[in-house]
Amino acid sequence: MNTLQINNISKTYTNGVKALDSISLTIKNGMFGLLGPNGAGKSSLMRTIATLQEPGYGNITFNDLDILKQPQELRNQLGYLPQEFGVYPKVSAQRLLDHLAVLKGIIHKKERTEQVEALLQQTNLYQHRKKAVHTFSGGMRQRFGIAQALLGNPQLIIVDEPTAGLDPEERNRFLNLLSEIGENIIVILSTHIVEDVKDLCTNMAIMNQGKIISQGIPASLTQKLDGKVWRKIIKKQDLKSYQSAFTIISTRLFSGKTQLHVLADEKPEAGFEPVDPNLEDVYFSTLQS
Repeated sequence: MNTLQINNISKTYTNGVKALDSISLTIKNGMFGLLGPNGAGKSSLMRTIATLQEPGYGNITFNDLDILKQPQELRNQLGYLPQEFGVYPKVSAQRLLDHLAVLKGIIHKKERTEQVEALLQQTNLYQHRKKAVHTFSGGMRQRFGIAQALLGNPQLIIVDEPTAGLDPEERNRFLNLLSEIGENIIVILSTHIVEDVKDLCTNMAIMNQGKIISQGIPASLTQKLDGKVWRKIIKKQDLKSYQSAFTIISTRLFSGKTQLHVLADEKPEAGFEPVDPNLEDVYFSTLQS
C-alpha cells in the first residue's frame, strides 16, 4: 500500500500571492479527487508534490521518503500529466514515447519497446502509433499524456485538469482508463468538474483559496446533507429576492424558469420539495460556507 503524506504545506509566491495555506492530506492507493474552482491552488499543490517547486513551509513524504530532500527518488516513481502537456511536432506517437522512455531511464531497447507497445495498447492508441502526435484530437493527446505518465511503472500519478475541453465520449474513455490504472497505485485527479470526481474517486478533498476546506469519502460527504437540500422552480425575475432570503446552493435554467437548490434544516417555504443531495450540492455548499 502506497501512502502520500502532505504535512502543513504552505507556499507564497514572490508577488505576494499565498497559493497554499497549511495543506495537510493523507492519500493512499486508489483515485483521489482534488476538487476546486480555477485559482484555488490545485495546480500549485500538484507542482509541489511533483517536486517542480519547493514549498515555503511543511514537508511531504511518499512511502516514508522525504520528497523535498530526495526529489529524484520521487521522480523515479512519479507519472505526471500537467494541465498544459506540450508535444513535439511531426514525431510519431511511437517514436516520441520511445524517446520519453529513454529520458525516464529505460535504457534497454527490448524493455522499452515492450513497454511502449503495451502502453499504446492500453491507451487505445496502438492503431495510431505511426501518426504524428500534433495531429491527434484533444482526447487522443490526453491519452498519449497518460501513456507517457505511465512509463516506468510509477506508483504515484498526478493528472491536472485532464478532461477540460474533451467531448463526452472521450471524457468517459479517459476516466475509465484512469480508473483502471488507479486500482493498485495512487492517482490524484485535480479538477474543477464535479462529475469527474463523483463516479471515480474513493476519496476526495475540496480546495479553495489555497486551503483544504473539506475532505472525506464522496458518499459520506453527500450523506451529511440528507434532509437539508430543497428544490423549487421559480420565475427568473424572482431570483434576487430568493437569494437574499435563503442559502442558495445552485441555480439552473429549467424550461425557461429557474430551478433552485437551497440549503436549510427544514422546509424553507411553501412550494419547496426535499431532494436527495448529490456531490454538486456538497461542492457548492462547501464553497459558500
